[in-house]
Amino acid sequence: MKTVRLTMAQALLRFLDNQYVWFDGEESKFVEGVFGIFGHGCVVGIGEALADSANTLPFYQAKNEQGAVHAATAFAKEHNRRKIMAVTSSIGPGALNMVVGAGTATANHIPVLLLPGDVFASRQPDPVLQQIEIPHDYTNTANDAFRSVSRYWDRVNRPEQLMSALLNAMRTLTDMAETGAVTIALPQDVQGEAYDYPVEFFEKRVHYIERRIPSQGQLDRLAELIASAKKPLVIAGGGVRYSESGEALAAFCERYAIPFGETQAGKGTVLWDNPYNMSGIGVTGSQAANRLAKDADLIVGVGTRFGDFTTCSKWLFQNPACRFTSINVAPADAYKLNSLPIIADAKLTLSALLDHPALQGYGSQWGERLGEEKRLWDEEVDRLYTEESPSLLSQARVLGELNDRLLPHSAIVISGSGSVPSDMQRTWRTRVEGTYHMEYAFSCMGYEVAAGLGAKIAHPEREIVVIIGDGAYTMLHTELLTSIQEGKKIIVVVLDNAGFHCIDNLQTSQGIVHYGNEWRTRDEKSGLLSGASLVVDYALNAESWGAVGLRAENPEQLAHAVRQALAEERSTLIHCKVAPKSMTDGYESWWRVGTAEVSNNPAVVEAWGEMQGEIAKTRKF
Repeated sequence: MKTVRLTMAQALLRFLDNQYVWFDGEESKFVEGVFGIFGHGCVVGIGEALADSANTLPFYQAKNEQGAVHAATAFAKEHNRRKIMAVTSSIGPGALNMVVGAGTATANHIPVLLLPGDVFASRQPDPVLQQIEIPHDYTNTANDAFRSVSRYWDRVNRPEQLMSALLNAMRTLTDMAETGAVTIALPQDVQGEAYDYPVEFFEKRVHYIERRIPSQGQLDRLAELIASAKKPLVIAGGGVRYSESGEALAAFCERYAIPFGETQAGKGTVLWDNPYNMSGIGVTGSQAANRLAKDADLIVGVGTRFGDFTTCSKWLFQNPACRFTSINVAPADAYKLNSLPIIADAKLTLSALLDHPALQGYGSQWGERLGEEKRLWDEEVDRLYTEESPSLLSQARVLGELNDRLLPHSAIVISGSGSVPSDMQRTWRTRVEGTYHMEYAFSCMGYEVAAGLGAKIAHPEREIVVIIGDGAYTMLHTELLTSIQEGKKIIVVVLDNAGFHCIDNLQTSQGIVHYGNEWRTRDEKSGLLSGASLVVDYALNAESWGAVGLRAENPEQLAHAVRQALAEERSTLIHCKVAPKSMTDGYESWWRVGTAEVSNNPAVVEAWGEMQGEIAKTRKF
């Protein structure tokens, strides 16, 4: 067997650089680069391999390891999970910074390969800088923290172990039912150790992502269930996007007059003005979708995880006769809510149902109600998009200005936490498929700006617009500097309401006094954070990174700022002051939270009692 002598790190990069995926007859390169921050745990190992002239994988210098993972996650999402980035770090704090990003990728079923440095496998210099010593288990390092947030986890303690580790990594990353974060811990001494690797290990390898064909039995069971329903409702999840089944979903709903609601991950696969598109569903959903869901006698989940925001903590489906079915390649999701599981590709399944004998002549009995509910919701969105404010802009008005008048329809909009995603799921009108990018499975504050960078690397020709609250921006925005460094222009719109008002709303809705969520100075008399509001100049902050900083407090200023931002060649931030509490309402939804059963505050006890009444209406499994 012919071999080549390489360090483990050199072999790792050579292998990654020759991985390809095949989907629907098209072959493409799978690994497109490496994000990371060099430290002593990786710079002389994988860092040397990246710097070597033989390496052709580009390296992107991140400014925060969590941000690097978010950027890689967004890059993979923009490529519908068929292209990825790897992310490397030093040991200790550098590695642990990536854990949040790993959880975000795994919760969203997005592939990302994490390569954190690790302590010496030889143990000779122990304890090394940044090493955590666990006296009862010396094999446990900081990287064991990735186990609970990774779909596959491994540690390469000998250079020859790399081969099985990488094959298992590729198996997981290219499995659309199992994909998520893959972590391979790399002890810093082993990264530099050489081994005679078989040449065939580095030959071009194609991973076939094939659609899972529904069986005739599955189609028959599903068709019969739909045919027996009078008022079915589809919930379109992220699987609709990743299986590229938007057209199939639209055709299915039109053929049988079935409405659908969108999850955050599924939004934008079918355009907003489709007559069967009722916009978002659930806690952050529309009035139209939520009203229909309460009366539906059959819920057809398509590529959805049935998260609690989508189902209103299993409360949304009030019809006692309501049944459930779920089309999903992931069995763990297909079985939720006691569904009839259809473990198959969404596009193939929906397309096959168009000609199924059991559905010939079938049509739902929603009748004119679909048009009426959609009309009422469209009128409500129009009102929100144009509402006047005596002082500052409302948050919904800003979204309306951006969506209806200021941004090109082809711009990709990105958000990920707080009240902004709530308003966008309800009201954002997607006019070009694939332009709505939301992280909400993990609701990770700090995803947004880094994701904007990742999306821009994926689509350098598109305008990327990050819409973010001041709380999330403050939490993590350092990849704005990386966008300047890389010449990857993004537009960041910071909606500043001086606090974590999404959580403040939740707090006060449960009878609790305003406490710890508004951005205020500490009052000397009370000792509480109830003094003056903090004033931050986010435009000036952006300018300090080398970006363009703009400001807006009214529609005219916002229009001027957006026009300038679109004309700029560098990343631009628009600091937009918005009125606190100007986000949208719940629109006939409910969310179960852990309200206190006993309290010195009577309003809290009252909220607990109300919660018990709503819990009684929920499904139990």
